[in-house]
Amino acid sequence: MSIVKNEAKIRNPLIVGIREQLEHRALWMYLLCDEAAKKGLPAEEYVPQAIRRCGVYQGNLLKEKGGMGNSLKGLKKALFGFFAQKVFEMDILRCDDDHLDIDFHYCPLVKAWQKQGCTDEEIAVLCGHAMCGDRGIGSCFGAELDLPQTIAKGGDTCQLRYIHR
Repeated sequence: MSIVKNEAKIRNPLIVGIREQLEHRALWMYLLCDEAAKKGLPAEEYVPQAIRRCGVYQGNLLKEKGGMGNSLKGLKKALFGFFAQKVFEMDILRCDDDHLDIDFHYCPLVKAWQKQGCTDEEIAVLCGHAMCGDRGIGSCFGAELDLPQTIAKGGDTCQLRYIHR
């Protein structure tokens, strides 16, 4: 029996459509990792680095868009707007120049991996790899990302905590 709880409450057709696009991205990631593993290439040797590079690329674009330097208010403005908040069913708990605390109540990436029949362990590993992108984004704002809890590891929420140290 799976420990992963991940059911959407918001069912607006537009939000569902956006979620499906994110699921497709997660499906690509899973299938690439699966095919590489079949060829003896361990994902941990290349996936985290590649996804972090993608995050840094995106983070640099978002930093320009946010227009607030390293302020985590700029990150919230650029990345965690209205639609993102609905797609991930987010609660913004704190947002100031040095802290951005967000709880996600739903994850379309986890849902994609569940649909593929991934085990809890596989979902946790894939999530860890995917979060390298979020870490890369945070680094562009001079912030580190803490993850006290994740849906992929059986938590009720994904707790993203960006912080300037």
